[in-house]
Formats: sequence, structure tokens, C-alpha cells
Amino acid sequence: MNVYTTDKIRNVVLLGHGGCGKTTLVEAMAYLSGITTRMGKVTDGNTISDYDKEEIKRLFSVNTSVVPIIWEDTKINILDTPGYFGFVGEVEEAASVADAAIIVVSGKAGIEVGTQKSWEICERYKLPRMFFVTDMDVDNASFRQVVEDLQEMYGKRIAPFHFPIRENEKFVGYVNVVAQTANRWDDKGQVQEIEMPDYSKEYLEKYREVLMETVAETSEEYMDRYFGGEEFSEFEIRTALRTNVVDGSIVPTSMGSSVLVQGIYTLLDDIVKYLPSPEKRPCSGVNLKTNEVFAGDYDISKPKSAYIFKTIVDPFIGKYSLIKVNSGVIKSDDVLHNPEKDMDDKIGKVYVIRGNKTEEVPELHAGDIGALAKLNKVGTRDTLSTKANPIVYGKTQISTPYTYMRYKAKNKGDEDKISQAFQKLMQEDLTLKIVNDSANSQTLVYGIGDQHIEVAVSKLLEKYKVDVELSRPKVAFKETIRKKADIEYKYKKQTGGHGQYGHVKMTFEPSGDLEQPYVFEQSVVGGAVPKNYFPAVEKGIQEAVLAGPMAAYPVVGVKAVLYDGSYHPVDSSEMAFKTAARQAFKKGFMEASPVLLEPIVTMKVVVYDKHTGDVMGDLNKRRGRVLGMNPVEGGKTEVVADVPVMEIYGYMTDLRSMTGGSGNFSYEFARYEQAPSDIQEKEVAARMNKLDKGED
Repeated sequence: MNVYTTDKIRNVVLLGHGGCGKTTLVEAMAYLSGITTRMGKVTDGNTISDYDKEEIKRLFSVNTSVVPIIWEDTKINILDTPGYFGFVGEVEEAASVADAAIIVVSGKAGIEVGTQKSWEICERYKLPRMFFVTDMDVDNASFRQVVEDLQEMYGKRIAPFHFPIRENEKFVGYVNVVAQTANRWDDKGQVQEIEMPDYSKEYLEKYREVLMETVAETSEEYMDRYFGGEEFSEFEIRTALRTNVVDGSIVPTSMGSSVLVQGIYTLLDDIVKYLPSPEKRPCSGVNLKTNEVFAGDYDISKPKSAYIFKTIVDPFIGKYSLIKVNSGVIKSDDVLHNPEKDMDDKIGKVYVIRGNKTEEVPELHAGDIGALAKLNKVGTRDTLSTKANPIVYGKTQISTPYTYMRYKAKNKGDEDKISQAFQKLMQEDLTLKIVNDSANSQTLVYGIGDQHIEVAVSKLLEKYKVDVELSRPKVAFKETIRKKADIEYKYKKQTGGHGQYGHVKMTFEPSGDLEQPYVFEQSVVGGAVPKNYFPAVEKGIQEAVLAGPMAAYPVVGVKAVLYDGSYHPVDSSEMAFKTAARQAFKKGFMEASPVLLEPIVTMKVVVYDKHTGDVMGDLNKRRGRVLGMNPVEGGKTEVVADVPVMEIYGYMTDLRSMTGGSGNFSYEFARYEQAPSDIQEKEVAARMNKLDKGED
């Protein structure tokens, strides 16, 4: 592949609801530009961007793929992202290095939740954007309805550049709003200009008026001419529109059929004409040597620097770090410095990636996207620069995973293999997290949703040949007491020769501090229990609080006081007093009104206003206490509630069902509270039953 200069590069992320046609659009672009000789199909599992076995099996995108399309003299790096919400981390990584976005909408399905989320991502990353309405070859597809819905949501910024011509319900051509021409495809797929159909003139006038208003607003001179009734030339219109698209004040809307490769030519032309090259976008980091802002701005003349936005780890081909060059030129055999890890790496060869295929290139100019192989000590969101100019760029904000499952190895002895495999998956996917919950003897896998975790487990089996079993996690209950108990316990054992003797009198009461398992004090007088046995007594308490007498959960908030006892000069030992203390604790705990404490989280649920009633009703069913509601921009509300952890299992699935996929939630641990008696009884019985069977 040729080397492309910054002005001849476009980095475009494809966004949209799952199943709207992003991957098929990439196939049409690749076919039209001559990269492929035949179009692949998602259903056949032979597309360029959906190459992973999980994607082929499930018939939807799981990973972001980079597909460079060469259109005339311009390289368009297409970032094809997953549409399903569980893989939002892939979308965030791609959007962070894109310079513009195309939001794909199915003309048949219309505006969906994923469409709105795509817009929100563009707003977050300040991306110029276009809408492309696909499926126009389908009978009941409606471009007009999509445009009206978009204009209702986002105002007059939505400006159709083209709209369809239909004959006998079939998509046969399009009207170019800027050039005011009607065009029709012939039998060979070539475009022929035709006379404007009468039924198209009304929409042309309507859509063109929106464009003219937008053009007029770019300067006072244009505004005066517009109100004076003057027409703008096509050159003036296109020049003004280019400015409007880059600053986001106009959002071009186009349409076509990816399957028939219709409307794709004009889309590729519009990407080159209207969407910005990297040099039009700001890009700043910090020079760690001078502590000053470094404005890389995709300037080829500045010291070289690159940002790693994604990592691919494959057991067969190794590790690839996908980079965007933020300044200078990255060349083969460059030595690059990682300032955060303070280490140098000779990068060897430089590649561009197209789907799952790599192609070596001599260099990458500022603004381009490529890949470096086998940089084992760097990770996603690291910056590479030179030692003379150590630059660090801000790290992409990746969504936090809140859905979690417990997992166990299906085959004994695979634990280490599973751990290593998960580490590799986590290098690729920053929204995947493993937590070792030693207090509850379980290992947890966190993801964005159930589907995300399910795919991760499937990858473990497919790529790394290890199998895990998912189950509902144990809730981290704790045990404590509410009253005071006075206990005497004598441990006496005679087995011939030295026996065992330890005698303690102790009180157990609430300490008032649920952060600490126990507080130990002694008030023994007269040497009833020698001082050298005090540590053994505390050791007994220390061991006893690890698994409480009620249901073997950790104990918190207990004050244990040793005030009396006795000893035997020959038979007493540290082990005897430790055992006596442990048994005294068990007995005293059960006599001191023991209770189960359950963890409570403060949850924030963000939904559209129309869903707040359903969400609040559902939280009440989950024993949640709604603390307040806060308005959020975009017609949304944040519902804040305290909810028991045991009630949030499966919440992501239920929330998506209630809100059509538009709702999001987050939470953080708040405190422990006494569990209701019915919950306590049920949990203690279930827990003890499991312990008896050795299942826990």
C-alpha cells in the first residue's frame, strides 16, 4: 500500500444500532473501490471486517475492525464498530481516534436506540458526522420518515444531500439536492441524469431550503444575498457546507443500498469532500520533560508521537498494537519511548491492517492509522514518542463494567491456563475485568452485560481451549451481633501424658465499628489467665471471625473481652486457649442476637423521562429506596436509589428490556445494613444447605 500524506487521509468511524448494516456498507465500499472482486455477506461469514469466529458464529460484530478504503487519491480508514451495547468499549476506542463519523440507519427499521447512542458518542468526542440511510432497496424503507424523525430530534442541522427516486415502489435513482439534478441507475449500475420527476420537486424545494439557510449563516455577505433573493453557486454552496460539516452545524444525510452498491459512490465522494482530514482536528498532550502542553495536531513537522487505541492478541499471529500517529512520521525500525513505563522499544516493521490481514508499509504519516507488532510491554491507551520529547496523551475514557458473574474451571487443573487466557482477553478488551473475591471464595468476571461475558467465555474456549462454568455470584453478606453475651468455656482433653486445658470467661458485644471484624480486650486480674496466653485467645477470635457461626460469612463489629478463666500448670497451652476462645466465640455469638448484614449500593440509573415510572417501580420491587431524581440533558433523568446487592443481579438485562436498550446504570458500594428477617432466614438456610453438601 502507498504512503498517504495527512491531507489525503480520512479517519471515519461507522456507528449505529446493531443490525443496521454497517458491515454490509463496508463490503460495498470495498467492492466499489476495487479492494475486493465480490461482496461478502454477514450471513455467509465472509466479510472483511467480521472475521472473528465469534462474529461469524453470531452474525454480528464483536470487535472494531479497521478497513482502509482507497478512493481516488485519498485513504479512508473505516472503523467498523459493533452496534450491540455490550461491546461499547470497542466503540469508544474507535471514536477516540476517528476524525468524523457516519451514523448508519436502516431505512426499514428507522431511528433506533443505537442511533441515539451513536449521536451521543459523536457529541462526547465532538465528531463531525453524516447520516447514511441504508436498505433503500427494501419495499417499506422510508427515507422521508427517517429525515423527519431526525429533524424532530436534532433540528434543522439534519440536511439531506440526496433523496431517493422510486418507481413502482422500487428504488431506481436519487436526487442531488446541491446540484439539483435527478439521476437514475441503468442496467450496468451506471448513473444517468434524467428529468426531475414531478413528485420529487416538492421535496427538493423543502430540503434545499434547509441547505440554503445553513449556507447563508456562514457569513454576513451570504446572509444579505440570501435575503435579497440571490442564488448561491454550486461552488459557494459546497465550500460553505464543508465549513458547516466540520464545525457540526450541519449534518449531511444521504441514502442508498449497500446490497445493490447504490448510493455508495456518492457517499465515498462526500466523505472526501466534506469530512475533515486529521490536520483539521486538534490533538494535544503533555511533554513530561518540560511539563508543557504539546500540540501535536497531526503535524508532520513536529516530533513523532503515536497513541495506542486498541490491542489485538491472537494465540497464532501474536500481538498487534493499533496506533494513530499524532505527530511526525513513524518509520520501520524507529526506536520509540513509552514515557509512562520509562522504556524504549524498537518497533521493527510498520503495518496497516485491513480486517484480519496485515500489509507492511515503510512509514505512517501524522493522522494515519496503522499497527505495530510484538510490543509486549505496552498496552492500550499508552503513548509512544521519542526519549528527547516524551509525550503523553490523555487516555480514552472507557465504560466501567457493572455486570458480573462467578466462574469456575470446568476441568480441574485449568485454573492457571484460564487466568492467563483472561489476561490476554483483558489486553484486548478494557471493559472486561477479573476480580478475585477471596473473602467469599469466588472469582468474578465483570463485563458490560450478560452477552459481553458470554462472548468472552466463548472466546476462552475457541482461542485458548479452556472452559469455564458461569453461575450466580455469592453475595458478600456479613454477620454481626446486636446484644451482649457473657460466656464461659472450658476446653479440657486428657489423652495420657500431657492433656489440654484452656478455660476462658468472655463477653461479646457490638463494637459499633462495622469496618473492623473485631476488637479484643482483656481485663483479667490476679493472673487467672497468664499474660502469655492472651495472644492465643486473640488468635482464636481472629480465626473465628473468618466464618461466622450463622452461615459461615465473615464477622464484623464484635467486641470480645477476656475477663477471667483458669489454667493448668502442665496441661495448658496456647493451642488449648486458642480453641477455648474460638468455641466461646461461637457460643457467645449465637447468644448475642446474631444478624445477617447485606451490602447496599447507591445506584444511578439514567433513562429517558418516559421510562422513569417503570424504572422506579422496578427499583421498589428490588427493595430499593429512591433517594432523588436529577434532570440530565437530552430529555433524560437520573434516578438515584440505594439497592441491596442481591437484588441487582441481572439488572442490565431487565433495564434494557424496560427502556428498549436506552437505559444505563452505575453504582458504588455504600454500606452494610441489617437484612430483613425473611431474607435472613432464607439465606441462612440456603447457605448452610450448600455448606453441608460441600457446594459453596
